[in-house]
Amino acid sequence: MRRRSFLYAIPATSTALLLGSLGEAEAADSFNQFLVGVDSMAAAKGVSYRTRLATLRGLQANADVIRLNNHQPEFTQTWAEYSQKRLSQARIAAGQQKDAAYRGVLSSVRAGFGVDPGVIMGIWGLETNYGSYTGGYSVVQSLATLGWTSARRDYFRNELISALQIIDGGAVSPQGMTGSWAGAMGQPQFMPSVYQRLAVSYDGHGRPDIWTSVPDSLASIANYLRRSGWRMGETWGEAVILPPDVNRQVYEADQTLALSRWLSLGVRRLPQHAAMSLATPARLVLPDGVGGASFLAYPNFKAIRRYNPSDYYALSVGLLGDLVTA
Repeated sequence: MRRRSFLYAIPATSTALLLGSLGEAEAADSFNQFLVGVDSMAAAKGVSYRTRLATLRGLQANADVIRLNNHQPEFTQTWAEYSQKRLSQARIAAGQQKDAAYRGVLSSVRAGFGVDPGVIMGIWGLETNYGSYTGGYSVVQSLATLGWTSARRDYFRNELISALQIIDGGAVSPQGMTGSWAGAMGQPQFMPSVYQRLAVSYDGHGRPDIWTSVPDSLASIANYLRRSGWRMGETWGEAVILPPDVNRQVYEADQTLALSRWLSLGVRRLPQHAAMSLATPARLVLPDGVGGASFLAYPNFKAIRRYNPSDYYALSVGLLGDLVTA
């Protein structure tokens, strides 16, 4: 059987506006040829014919995914604006309810993975509002579309192969593999290759289920953080106060100094701050510059940034986790 024989060419009408530089028929043929290549790669990786047939046959590119990828909004929010939305009272209250409901699971996960509940709750809350919204896009369709059109074709094509392997292994059905428009899946918003490396089956029911199982999702987040260097029992960072006579050259240099050195430079810690060795390396984070909020970020801050390399994100995770588990 010729490999492309089970692949239906996508209708020309569905591709009319996908790629401005291609005509309708050319775009349809281009995507179909892309799927032929994916089918060949997946077969070489051991993905069964049955799975390839179920996922690739008749697959169409998603014009909405292309639009979102090509018109991502420029990030212009201040920290004050960003944090107000992500640290809302509603999100904090919902997190406190979830923390109470899953306290036993979180305690067990802490003991098993060496990761504190606060940071797990912070990531869970920011990524999917504690699992309440995981994204309604077909991960296979999104990754295929991005593998065909985006500037990072190789990356998304490889993620698509990983997604097909996950489906082939029986962890989730093609219909159940949903996520964001960019292919991030389930409650932790893992890309397929991250799922393969770090997802954990914690509830004892077989393959990791990050779509419907809260224990699996929380343990998977913890496993990611453990592999990223999380240090149990230590805080991620803390809000601090800068002295009135700010030395901008020192404070805005984005450098890491011992906590004792920052204190000698006039940085003040707030009452009831966490116990930290004065030798602990710390980075001064000024998300809105001098005059705005000020934080000292400790080694665990780096572990959060490995989940998402944004200071805004890592600060929000840390603060949300502290508020939810206080």
